[in-house]
Parts: sequence; C-alpha cells; structure tokens
Amino acid sequence: MIRPEYFIEKLRENGIDCFAGVPDSLLKNICAYITDHCDAQHNIIAANEGAAVGIAAGHYLATGQPACVYMQNSGEGNIINPLASLTDPEVYHIPVLLLIGWRGRPGVHDEPQHVKQGKITTGLLNTMGVNFDVLSKDEDKAEKQIAKAVAALQRKEVYALVIEKDTFDAYTLQNVEQNDLTLSREEAIQTVAAALDEKGCIVSTTGMISRELFEYRAAMNQGHERDFLTVGSMGHASQIALGIAMAQPGRRVWCFDGDGAAIMHLGSMAIVASKAPKNYVHVVFNNGAHDSVGGQPTVGLKIDLPAIAKAVGYKQYYSCETKEYLQELLEKVKTQEGPILLQVCVKKGNRKDLGRPTTTPIQNKEALMAFLKD
Repeated sequence: MIRPEYFIEKLRENGIDCFAGVPDSLLKNICAYITDHCDAQHNIIAANEGAAVGIAAGHYLATGQPACVYMQNSGEGNIINPLASLTDPEVYHIPVLLLIGWRGRPGVHDEPQHVKQGKITTGLLNTMGVNFDVLSKDEDKAEKQIAKAVAALQRKEVYALVIEKDTFDAYTLQNVEQNDLTLSREEAIQTVAAALDEKGCIVSTTGMISRELFEYRAAMNQGHERDFLTVGSMGHASQIALGIAMAQPGRRVWCFDGDGAAIMHLGSMAIVASKAPKNYVHVVFNNGAHDSVGGQPTVGLKIDLPAIAKAVGYKQYYSCETKEYLQELLEKVKTQEGPILLQVCVKKGNRKDLGRPTTTPIQNKEALMAFLKD
C-alpha cells in the first residue's frame, strides 16, 4: 500500500499543494492526512464535487498551479458540467488532478448503489476526454504514474488517478473537530420515527441515517414499507420527499436528511419553500461531519440552517439538541403546516455493529409504492 505522507509529498514536490473535494470511504486515509497536514486555505471540503472543480479552477487562475480534487466516483455526475464547460481545452483549458475512489469496481463486491457507477467510472472519464491511471499500490510504480499525471497537468490537461480499495496505508485523523452534544443520531432518528402517524412516510438520505432507520424498524418488528431508503443520490432526498408530498398532499411526508447531504444541494431548500407543501417536514440530523466516510468535517454546525430555512420561506423552523426538547417540538410539528425545518444537533459517531439494509433497493421501492397506493 501507499503511505499517505509519501503520496502527498510527491504531489507537493510537483507544485500541487491545494486540495478540494468531498470525502470518500476509499480515500478516508488520504483525506485524513490532508486534513491534518494542510491548513484551511489549502484544503477545502466542498459542498459538492462540481464545486470542488470550481475551487480548483480558481486556485489555478490565481496561482498558475493546479489543484487536486478528491471524490468518490458517485460524484462524477457533479463534475461533468465544469469539466465540459470550464476546464475543457475548448473553453478555458485549466488543469486539475482528480483523485477518484472507485466504489463498485466490476468484480469487487459492493453495495447496490455503487454497482452501476462502478461499471461506468472509467467510461465517463473516457467520454469526457480525461486521461487516467488506476493508481498502483506499489509506491515505485505509483511514483511513475504521478509523474505521468504531472506531465499532463503541465500540458493544462485534466488528469485522473482512480483509487481502488486498500490503496492507501492506514492513517487516523488526529485533528478531529469534536462537539459537546450528547444526543446520538440513532436515538434522535428513533424518536422522530416513533412520532409518525399511521399514514406518514419517510424519505431518508444516504449513509448512516438510512441504516439506522432500517435497524430501528427491524428492532421494533416493524416493516420497512413506510421508508424510502435513499442509499445513493447524496443530497437529493429532500427533492424525492418533495415529489411525494406534492403528489399526495393528504399524507405527512418526512425527509430525514444529514448536514453534509443538505449542504451538497442547499438550493433545494428554496424549491421546497417555493412549492409550500403543507405536509412536508424536513428533519436535518446535524453532527457537523461526513460521518459515513471517516468523520471529515462539514460546516453544518457553523451555519444557521433554521435561519436559512426562514430566509427561503419555510413556514416553521426549529433546532434542538436534547431528546426532551425534540419530543416537545415533535408535538408541535405534527399539527403545524409545512414546510417545516427541524434541525436536530447530534454527536458524531455510530454503533460499530451497525448493519446495512437487508432488502434490495427494488424491494424497498415496491413496498413503499404499495404503501403509498393504499
């Protein structure tokens, strides 16, 4: 495997010392090293991957040096627009180094939401005219690949290093941003889920939130037909919930969101507000971290989400950090008109034995549709 310090030093030797992106589980060791060894001016955890490409372009314009954008391959869709209309040789001809975690690589078992993306990861790069290498796990071979990438950047090209599982050696994040919150996300999820009426349904976002909701239903011997577990499509759960809420105005629809996911497409809150669905409750479980991919920080606890909800036009907006206050707010929320934003500030982390959904995405979809039809 490649030592994170070795890899980053090789990039720095070639003038690449600015990093931007969205953390990924396959890149968590390298992302942790970057977080610990780069200041806030040289490591920007972006709202989404396309925004990270924009940051890299700005850095190049200001310094003449290319930047590195790190991401999971699920974020390739977010970078297509800036790659085609900003960095492309036929537009501004701006070099960027892409570091892409290859989830769902063909032949390697992975979760269902990664299978299609894994199949098309390199194909999308080919379609966009982006040359790439699958980074070797041998440092001597990797050094030659880095040199090849640097040569491409000197020609003002975008170049990608695609990262397989277990490419980087272990590294544990040292500069962990802690919060003093005591309510766990799992307990908060259970508290909100227990408050739904018999017709209510939930659209839960990708990552730990959907996994914890699934396990709550199983522990309570309940079915999963009331929950749409958005195992992929990070940042889009609020719009899936909006689509359901508008189509079935007589049913209370709850979106279980995370701070990283909500921030990824924050403008979606404005669309929710503009449509003013009275049956819509947007619950953001905010721990200020990308918890599913190594605990890298978000700006979630540094911004005022209820104030944003108010500004864009949500009818009600609340924030809480204790189970007691959450239960009190839920009694209000159940009778109020939406759209409602309920921020629940929670501590980082999750159970080590937390499982994954045992139903397939298609089974989940069909069960929910049957529930909504009834």
